[in-house]
Amino acid sequence: MIDFGFDKIALIGAVALIVIGPEKLPRVARTVGTLMGKARRYVADVKAEVNRSIELEELQKMKAQFENAARDVEQTVQREVSDAQQAFGNEFGAVQSALDGTSTPERDPLAFGDLPTPVPQYKRPNKRWRLKRSAVPRWYKQRAGVRGHVQSGAARVARFRPPGLK
Repeated sequence: MIDFGFDKIALIGAVALIVIGPEKLPRVARTVGTLMGKARRYVADVKAEVNRSIELEELQKMKAQFENAARDVEQTVQREVSDAQQAFGNEFGAVQSALDGTSTPERDPLAFGDLPTPVPQYKRPNKRWRLKRSAVPRWYKQRAGVRGHVQSGAARVARFRPPGLK
């Protein structure tokens, strides 16, 4: 940027005073200040827009990299799943042929006495697990006079109203 020292500013002010005149100088100075402020804001806006466009380009590059990585992972997973399905199909075919009696006894997994593990029976959970457990025992609260539930003022008045005043 242009470097203005005190002597250069004083020289410009003296020339402006002579050329413009003392009556119009304050108005011209305000106008010049306003224009300089607008120019600075415009330059700052342009810089911000350039920075935003650079950041947008970087984000687009990162997005492309993540999409490529996700595509690679997806292809790897699909390949592994297809390999596992093929291996399962081969083993299933071998077991099915063994059950049909067309295989040799050394390949038959049930010939060696391997028994399948039993599936554990389902046990229903205790129904009381849904109840809220309090840190303070109920008998202690009752002895201390702590209310177990809240009652509105109108309900309390109606409850304790003498029978003849209804």
